[in-house]
Amino acid sequence: MRIGWISRVLSWIAAALVGGVFGVAGTIGHSLMWGPIPVGLIVGAVACGAILVAIRALTHDRGATLAAGLGMVGMLVLISGVGPGGSVVVEDTLSGRIWTYLVAGLVLLAVAWPTFSRLPVRTDAVAEPAAPQAGPHGDDASSSTRGAALGDRTGRES
Repeated sequence: MRIGWISRVLSWIAAALVGGVFGVAGTIGHSLMWGPIPVGLIVGAVACGAILVAIRALTHDRGATLAAGLGMVGMLVLISGVGPGGSVVVEDTLSGRIWTYLVAGLVLLAVAWPTFSRLPVRTDAVAEPAAPQAGPHGDDASSSTRGAALGDRTGRES
């Protein structure tokens, strides 16, 4: 069954919205530190990577994954600038730079990952059995072999 173009476009829009939500959540939370451990960066990366993998696995569509990734990156860029009150969500620090490149790398990896179900499968050719040859009594060799394999229960006289 072919998927119509309307449902495909709607799935791309939904994926972009979901990616945007995850992008905003990860961008806001990326600077959370628990001592020396960047918990916000780790949780945000796992969440964004997981939604990209889930969209790719469930839709089998690179376009939907790309739409989700563009939603993530778009929201990251949108809220990374200086706000109207002068506040900055993504500061120009090491953590902010890592988050920006990490999201872009996750999107690139999820979209560029190959589809293994469409790769050609190499099979070895199966040898066909040779044609039966006539034995010394005019019967074919396969029937005498078959008789020996069946314990001579073929009903033939020897």
